[in-house]
Amino acid sequence: MKRLHELDYLRGIAALGIMLFHYLTWTKGEFSSDDTMGRIGIYGVSIFYMLSGLTLYHVYNEPLSSGFKEVVLFLKRRVLRIYPLLIISTILTVFIFNGGEFETRELLLNLSGLFGFFDWSHGIAVGSWSIGNELVFYVLFPVFVFLYHKSKPGFLIFCASTFAIFLYFAYYLHDPSSSLASEVQRSYYCNPLNHLFLFLGGYLIGAWLEHVELRKHWSLALLLGGIVLFIAWPEEGDRLRLVSGNTRVVLTASCFLICIGFYKSNYPLPAFVTRPLSMLGEISYSVYMLHPIVHRSILYPINYVRAHFFHVPESVRFALAVVLTLFISYFVYQYFEKYFIRLGKKRAVAAS
Repeated sequence: MKRLHELDYLRGIAALGIMLFHYLTWTKGEFSSDDTMGRIGIYGVSIFYMLSGLTLYHVYNEPLSSGFKEVVLFLKRRVLRIYPLLIISTILTVFIFNGGEFETRELLLNLSGLFGFFDWSHGIAVGSWSIGNELVFYVLFPVFVFLYHKSKPGFLIFCASTFAIFLYFAYYLHDPSSSLASEVQRSYYCNPLNHLFLFLGGYLIGAWLEHVELRKHWSLALLLGGIVLFIAWPEEGDRLRLVSGNTRVVLTASCFLICIGFYKSNYPLPAFVTRPLSMLGEISYSVYMLHPIVHRSILYPINYVRAHFFHVPESVRFALAVVLTLFISYFVYQYFEKYFIRLGKKRAVAAS
């Protein structure tokens, strides 16, 4: 399969946006729903889900329709892709953030990935709740591939039900007068059923538009329209309002427009733009999982320097965290992630 480099570009931009959102939050304080960066912190993850569904459509839609053997291979490759870094990040977080203290049940659920199914709002590693969601989506993915190929009415019912659940969370479970920091509202937000439509939507983009060619100005119009809608839609207050009511529907639609704009873009870009974007897309999983650990790790030596030598500005700590995250993520991807990616491919070849 030809690699969809445009999706890599967007995946890398989303990962960078989430990293900057967290670093700015930890440096300057919480963002509200009218701040663009606050919106990126929420909807950067939504774009990850859409891209995941779209990418898996291109890689696995046809193979998974051939039988149970392919489903097993799919799940093995997903386990090898996701679990190693998830486990490492979880263990590092336990020691760096929690001083080595943990609850046995919570740790076992996180290391096994089962927290996504049973305790979705209690991922140990920062941001790992979304990885728990992904694991749930991987289990469901063969189901809607089967329905898509074997039962069109069943697939339409599944899509309609998933969208209805999405609306139920937006209009009935999320209380815009509350806060995303509320334990109840956070549990609703992190629930994989709240985001399943985003993953399915990515799959549908591939199913409907794979063979559709858009003129350059149309793909650019979709992309710019999505960006303008995302930034300009009026909303204020706690960020919970970003996932409530009409705002949830509109900002989700803007993310779909952005994804389609990248997916169907055919503008030739210079190498000095595409190469760093491609690499950022490839290391995006490491960036997402490791940036909180890097940020916390450099805090200790910087505080020591501040206490014993001289003041280190927050801007320096911020820049150092960004550079180190990208540097470390590159090497983790090259010498850790890629090993398990190759291992998954070898297992697939051996099984065939």
